[in-house]
Amino acid sequence: MRRSVLLGTGSALPERAVSNLELAEQVDTSDEWIVERTGIRNRHIAGEGETTGSLAVAAARQALAAAGIEAKAIDLIIVATATPDQTFPATATSVQHMLGCNGGIAFDVAAVCSGFLYALGVADSMLRTGMATRALVIGAETFSRILDWEDRATCVLFGDGAGAIVLEARNSDDADAPGVLVTKLHADGAYNELLYVDGGPATTGTVGKLRMKGREVFRHAVTNLSDVLRETLDEAGIEVSDLDWLVPHQANGRILDATARKLRMAPEKVVVTVDRHANTSAASVPLALDAAVRDGRIKPGQLIMLEAMGGGFTWGASLIRV
Repeated sequence: MRRSVLLGTGSALPERAVSNLELAEQVDTSDEWIVERTGIRNRHIAGEGETTGSLAVAAARQALAAAGIEAKAIDLIIVATATPDQTFPATATSVQHMLGCNGGIAFDVAAVCSGFLYALGVADSMLRTGMATRALVIGAETFSRILDWEDRATCVLFGDGAGAIVLEARNSDDADAPGVLVTKLHADGAYNELLYVDGGPATTGTVGKLRMKGREVFRHAVTNLSDVLRETLDEAGIEVSDLDWLVPHQANGRILDATARKLRMAPEKVVVTVDRHANTSAASVPLALDAAVRDGRIKPGQLIMLEAMGGGFTWGASLIRV
């Protein structure tokens, strides 16, 4: 049995932290309004010289250090992002070059907030089939650069950052051995108009700005996430009670609470960082994962579930024994 084993995690945040109070000086909003509706109190905003690629490299280096391996041992890099440094080439190729592990496989995945789950699924498949031995899977975003800062309904929700993990293919006859156990991914393009960016190279020739119908997104998020979590648990043959931790996409505190209630999962088993980071899209799940690993909550041998939903719509979940 060949599995993709999690060796290390890492994260990176822009230097500048922006509180709700500071944001309220620029936007018609308030700390109370934001906290009540989202649970967000703080976010990090990329400054001059800080890019999706630079954040991805910083997170990758931290993950490599945690894994105890050198960058040259990596033969697969996948960067999940909706805010690449350039239209092309892929940000992953720049990350590869900056890390000094040129020559392996490197590409980007675009599935917005679900991007890290999609990238994880692809990496797991490539490691299991022998196309690679060790992978860096990175979620990195500078969403602040596609926000309409006059739209208080969206600009208060997002932040910038990057998270990374190192995976290694290993063989084991032990059914309880660590590794990625089950990953389920879905998409439904019928809901494009609910969460999208109003630009692109082939349509407007511009980057565009993020647009969202929050109430409709909330409704679909709770349903889709609870469904894919149950689907993943069913395939693995385990119950919600068997999970040690749920590491969800940090979109909105209300979505996290509603999803946990629908699953009848204890709130104390849900990793929450939305208050500190806001919604960092593809970086959200790996940032939360790294936070829980580094503070000691997530321990070797535990079962964790990662989940996310984003524009497209795309959504997915992954069950991992760490």
